[in-house]
Amino acid sequence: MIEILQITIPALLVLATAYILLDKLLKNDEKRRNFELQQRNIQVTTPLRLRAYERLTLVLERTKPTSIVLETLKPAMTCFELQSQLLTTIREEFGHNVSQQIYVSNELWSAIRATQESLIQLVNICATHCAADAIGTELAEKIIQLYAQSEQSPGEVATNMLKKEVRSLF
Repeated sequence: MIEILQITIPALLVLATAYILLDKLLKNDEKRRNFELQQRNIQVTTPLRLRAYERLTLVLERTKPTSIVLETLKPAMTCFELQSQLLTTIREEFGHNVSQQIYVSNELWSAIRATQESLIQLVNICATHCAADAIGTELAEKIIQLYAQSEQSPGEVATNMLKKEVRSLF
């Protein structure tokens, strides 16, 4: 009986040691593979995310009231025509970039959506103070004046959030 214990106990100790070492080795190997996979994913997704940030920055710049009004306003446009064209342009600009939301945080995307909604609201509020058949420059002036009076527009808030988020990547 003692002879069996003398053989069994060292064998069990060797078996337990081998099990522990193999388990640690396999876990370390799995961690290394997961880390390498994450690194490859980062190499692929970082350029995509940066392009999304660039596109959203362009949208925010293009839809600033001063920019969008100057781009949209044509000679002989009425207030109603300018309002319709501005609303269409705003919706299209944001609509073309809706897929970029998968690359940015929910908070940033909410700020970008708030920018779109505030622009639409700005155009509609200013349009209520103009006659539909008045010249478009009247509406354009009201939009630019009201925008200039705001301390920090939702577009500026979204742009600042976007910059902060991009900086956090690096």
